Amino acid sequence: MDASESGLRDRLVDVGVELVADEGAQALTLREIARRAGVSHGAPRRYFPTHLELLSAIARRGFAELAERATAATGDGTATPREQLTALGRVYLEFAVDSRGMYELMFRHDLLRSGHLGLRDTSLPLFGRLVELVGRVRPDADARVVAGALWANLHGIAQLWGWGSLQLATGADDFVPVLRSALDAHLGDGA
Repeated sequence: MDASESGLRDRLVDVGVELVADEGAQALTLREIARRAGVSHGAPRRYFPTHLELLSAIARRGFAELAERATAATGDGTATPREQLTALGRVYLEFAVDSRGMYELMFRHDLLRSGHLGLRDTSLPLFGRLVELVGRVRPDADARVVAGALWANLHGIAQLWGWGSLQLATGADDFVPVLRSALDAHLGDGA
């Protein structure tokens, strides 16, 4: 692939990232991405033979951004594992709230299961970091299981917060107290 082809491929993904941010995952059609990129509606198929491949490339960008934010939030590793997990949880929830369309796209089961463009491999390092930190806080437990339960809890918080349900149920205007409670439930009281 020469530079102009690579440039158009990247442009299609860039347009998809912008579109999902502006209008949500449901707006990611091949025709709309092509229209916004200023190319024929068939052009995306040259670089992405299936719609899933284009969606996976867009979702990869989301995982890369989330990984960058997570790395920045956990810093150089000098904070305690519990502090790093708190920072990681906050970044995860902020990303879910601030980038709702991308978040929904990233966790579409059909994309992760399909293995297109190594999307699953892109998502696993963040979970691996979660497992490692949970193992340091809870050496007595199966860290993968506890991390899985914590991740499911965070995902639920993200979804319910995004729908406005948690705010109604708890009266909270910030998800941090809910995050702290979830961490306490899975890791023990952090006080």
